[in-house]
Amino acid sequence: MVATLSKDSTPRGRREGPTVALQRRLALVLLLCQGGITVSGSLVRVTGSGLGCSQWPLCNADSLVPVAGAAPLVHQAIEFGNRLLTFVVSAAAIAVVIAAHRAGRRREIKALAWASIGGVVLQAIIGGISVLVDLRWWAVAVHFLPSMALVWVAALLYMRIAEPDEAPLIVRFAPAARRLAALAAAALCVVLVTGTMVTGSGPHSGDATVGMEGRLALDTEMLAYVHAACMYAYLIATLCTVYLLRRSHAPADAFSTAVVLVAMIIIQWGIGVAQFYLGVPRWTVPMHIAMSSVVVAATAFLWAHGRRRLP
Repeated sequence: MVATLSKDSTPRGRREGPTVALQRRLALVLLLCQGGITVSGSLVRVTGSGLGCSQWPLCNADSLVPVAGAAPLVHQAIEFGNRLLTFVVSAAAIAVVIAAHRAGRRREIKALAWASIGGVVLQAIIGGISVLVDLRWWAVAVHFLPSMALVWVAALLYMRIAEPDEAPLIVRFAPAARRLAALAAAALCVVLVTGTMVTGSGPHSGDATVGMEGRLALDTEMLAYVHAACMYAYLIATLCTVYLLRRSHAPADAFSTAVVLVAMIIIQWGIGVAQFYLGVPRWTVPMHIAMSSVVVAATAFLWAHGRRRLP
């Protein structure tokens, strides 16, 4: 889906350091970790383990780790395991930062790498707040949305690392296609926000002891229709982008990325429709969350193709 544009060597004029191939592998690991931790978070929610560790940064009042009897052990294990994944994501982000600095990469790449670390720290704090306020819907929504932003950053980083630092920046889309791609990205943001509202009013609060207290007091079915309408707007904007890319003879790698993105959106749409008509069974939630990361990453890939540094 994404073409590699540079060789496995240090860019000319830079000091020796990790090869571009290694940098990209590290960035790919970071991207997978950023998407994966959102899935583990959804598992916390659908298993009712959100308050398995009722304190933060400790798990329980007197212990950093789960303690027998403080809460059901399986709930403690799931919530604590999700917290531990934060260290995995942090390690991946730190590895990318070190690689970028050792290879002497350009400022843009370093900034994206550091943004990933800052985002992980921010997410840890937001996650702690969501626990301390007993999983209020707005806290959970605020916890999810930055995760999608970090997936976008990691995807953009994966693309930019492949570009030679000294090469000129080239515009590869027609202006109309570029504007439509931006419109599609904006529509995706609205889709994600309305999706958190559907979840916030739905049955999966994240912990059985919380019940519907602190949930969004709006009709879930109505919100689902609004969310679906936003999804259709996003799909239409993406399809129009594909059409303009085809019409303007855009580069093949950009066009193929756009086609793959459309396919991912359709799969996500199918999962969402199944959720609606099946009554949001637990097993569909991690699938929907995982595909959210896939769609966000693919949208970022398409956006990155619009302007690139080519060898």
